[in-house]
Amino acid sequence: MTEQNPRSIERAQTVSPAKLAHFVLRTPNFQAMGEWYRSVLGARAVFENDFLSFMTYDEEHHRVALINAPDALPKDDGRTGVDHIAFTFADLGCLLSTFVRLKSLGIEPYWCINHGPTTSLYYRDPDGNQIELQVDNFTTLEQANDFINSGAFKENPIGVEFDPARLLERYEQGDPIDELIRQDSV
Repeated sequence: MTEQNPRSIERAQTVSPAKLAHFVLRTPNFQAMGEWYRSVLGARAVFENDFLSFMTYDEEHHRVALINAPDALPKDDGRTGVDHIAFTFADLGCLLSTFVRLKSLGIEPYWCINHGPTTSLYYRDPDGNQIELQVDNFTTLEQANDFINSGAFKENPIGVEFDPARLLERYEQGDPIDELIRQDSV
């Protein structure tokens, strides 16, 4: 009697990944990039040598990896490729706390925008890669999708710029969070 294999693979259905694991950057600025990502993300190196650095800021074994490539050429803004990488913070207070901490280190956002679904601060790492630090403005995916499918989003899918120092001031004076994250409130 032959034993049947109890496992089968679905061959027609698309299976989506469970999560985004990590990203890897090739850089001629290996030390500066490592310091920047440790500062900005609160990351720690889990492995590092003269060629590689694997860093994480959570339960993943590594979220960011750097490859030391001294001869790598700078990115040309006109080329195709990754535009930016985004990280979501737990709430507006965490995002603003990070803004204050980074500003004290001389790291300032170059673009601050309320996209509608998110309130976002954009930074450039030492190689010029764009890094978005954001907070979700809606508590459920359904609310976010409703906004994305609204006329307001169709009319302005980019969002409304804001002054992070003013947002911080309003946050610290106790303005309601639901008011602070509304696009028409910035």
